[in-house]
Amino acid sequence: MLDEVIQTRRDTKAAKRLLRRLLRKQGCPPRRMITDKLGSYAAAQRQIMPDVEHRSHKGVNNRAENSHLPFRQRERVMQGFRSPRYLQRFVNVFSAVRNLFVPPRSSRSAPATHLHRLNAMAEWKAVTNIAA
Repeated sequence: MLDEVIQTRRDTKAAKRLLRRLLRKQGCPPRRMITDKLGSYAAAQRQIMPDVEHRSHKGVNNRAENSHLPFRQRERVMQGFRSPRYLQRFVNVFSAVRNLFVPPRSSRSAPATHLHRLNAMAEWKAVTNIAA
């Protein structure tokens, strides 16, 4: 997952802002962009990244959309945020930490997944001890 942005609207202006933010983070444009069928993504892509292939097919985006599910569940639970700004601050940290602890999707064995989580926990402890 590249980024999660909280916004009140899903119009072309918001899509352009998201694409600019992603380009700034990634440094170079992608070869292919996969989104849901919302038309504002296509309009923003044509204006900002005209050379990038854009796919907006229901089945192609399943993996990207499914990666949002844990975030969406957490977002429903955390309805107590006072403003989208504070929710966005939480999401930025939550996504980074989740990427550390959740192993990449593959046909891993249970011991390999367990080892991945142990390594992630050791790394987390090392980082938090340095910061504390």
